[in-house]
Amino acid sequence: MQSVDLTTLIASCCELRQNWLPARLEQVYQRDRFTISLGLRTLKGRGWLDISWHPQAARICIGDAPPRVPDTFTFSDQLRHQLGGLALVEIQQIDPWERILDLQFSQRPGDEILWHLYVEIMGKYSNVILTGSDNLIVTAAHQVNLQQSSVRPILTSQPYELPPKLTEPIPSLNESQSRWQERVSLIPSALKQQLLKNYRGLSSGLVLSMINAANLEPSQPTNTLTSEDWNRLFKSWQTWLNTLETQNFIPYYTPKGYDIIPWNSETVSNVKSVQDLLNNYYKNQLNQQEFKQIHHQISQKINSVLAKLQVKANQFIQRLEQSDEADSYRAKADLLMAFLHEWKPGMTEIELPDFETGDPVKIPLNPENNAVQNAQILYKRHQKLKRARTAVEPLLNEVKTEINYLEQVESAISQIETYQTPEDLQTLVEIREELIQQSYLNSSDYRSSNSPSSIEFYHYQTPNGFEVLIGRNNRQNDQLTFKVATDYDLWFHTQEIPGSHVLLRLSAGQVADDLDLQFTANLTAYYSRARQSEQVPVIYTKPKHVYKPKGAKPGMVIYKQETVIWGNPQKAEINH
Repeated sequence: MQSVDLTTLIASCCELRQNWLPARLEQVYQRDRFTISLGLRTLKGRGWLDISWHPQAARICIGDAPPRVPDTFTFSDQLRHQLGGLALVEIQQIDPWERILDLQFSQRPGDEILWHLYVEIMGKYSNVILTGSDNLIVTAAHQVNLQQSSVRPILTSQPYELPPKLTEPIPSLNESQSRWQERVSLIPSALKQQLLKNYRGLSSGLVLSMINAANLEPSQPTNTLTSEDWNRLFKSWQTWLNTLETQNFIPYYTPKGYDIIPWNSETVSNVKSVQDLLNNYYKNQLNQQEFKQIHHQISQKINSVLAKLQVKANQFIQRLEQSDEADSYRAKADLLMAFLHEWKPGMTEIELPDFETGDPVKIPLNPENNAVQNAQILYKRHQKLKRARTAVEPLLNEVKTEINYLEQVESAISQIETYQTPEDLQTLVEIREELIQQSYLNSSDYRSSNSPSSIEFYHYQTPNGFEVLIGRNNRQNDQLTFKVATDYDLWFHTQEIPGSHVLLRLSAGQVADDLDLQFTANLTAYYSRARQSEQVPVIYTKPKHVYKPKGAKPGMVIYKQETVIWGNPQKAEINH
């Protein structure tokens, strides 16, 4: 993930000063443990200023409106108490070459400054610190005690101190190419490293773009550069410094991230503003990161539980197979009681003819017991095994029901292996919430930045224009089947295979022909556990014939009066 460097920070602040100062602070909301949003109102309108101290995505930019979820964080509560209703009158850099901003608040523009909100955009050391006009720390996003840092502790009631000053030379447009080249090439080493360690204000991403614009390689030793190479590189260097001076930033996405420096005359912006660039880039990157974490968490848990349930099911099946012998013990006991006269003292085995077939049946005997006692032992074994079956059968059914449910969840997450849209993340968040409610996962204080119930079903259209709706997870499956479906629709599902609930929407008097039914069946097969198969049995019926058993888990239903059709997932016309 690309980090916000000094150049990007300056570009963002230029836009913020131009469009959002002065502004009245109307609201403070903390999105997650790394991000606060300040609700600002200016004469032009209202917006949310996101300030993040995320170790990989620290930034300041105008973002989206926060979700309608209660804010329970202490830090935002403290900011709300101190800054609510005040005016944000200035956003200053503490030092032109430092990534530290001073957001200043007063009663109204022109009044004395009452509060300073220091925003330190410094990678894993990023922080947001509130001080009064006396420069004493009132609160901080991340407090640093003496054990964590003896150099720069950050504690309430202590004076706010700046980080240790940078020691590298300051870049300047007035520096001659010969002096610049001499400094960079003093030690024959990789070009990228030499630039980074000889000047302040540079970042890895900026230097890579600079070198790439000069058609050079980052790992190229400085002593291998030709005079022409140095000329091109110095031109890129000056392009960067000129952009900083003129503030003529051009925000645009690149294959590996984003950039704001017009390295050549052909550079064209592909995004509205630096604010949009930062907001969309980091929202997307953090969503991808969260998606991978949740996907891994859910997959690991389901696989683990399914493995344990399968072992338990196999044990129950073995016990039932053993109980299948119960009737044979009773039959042997009956034979023994019928042929008591055949028994002789000391016998360890007796062979008697079967009542129905006449075939010889061998019956083991305990020589210390008589025939009646041996028969009683067989009757007792028969009763014990019958009781075992009565006890085990409901347990096995319970385990099978749980396996079916988890395989249904597994099918839902298999549909979204990679992050494509914010809806994919929300789908996983809802699945995780469902698993927490079903006690498969422990609830935690981690909170997603996504608002609940904000995603729609998968939407498709049949060749004849009928709408097809598909549930993304069990919450949506239940909603689709029991709240959205009408008496005129058709309900589809893979036969005895975990998969999504699918609805073919029809109005009164409308009839779907074979083309529409096949189209929907193919989609149903695709959104199931049998996605990789060539042909999958799919059933369809009226929604009124679909029922949820009492106490059933989310997404689990039974149905009747179904019609079977074969779906081909490989022919499903997927448009997402």
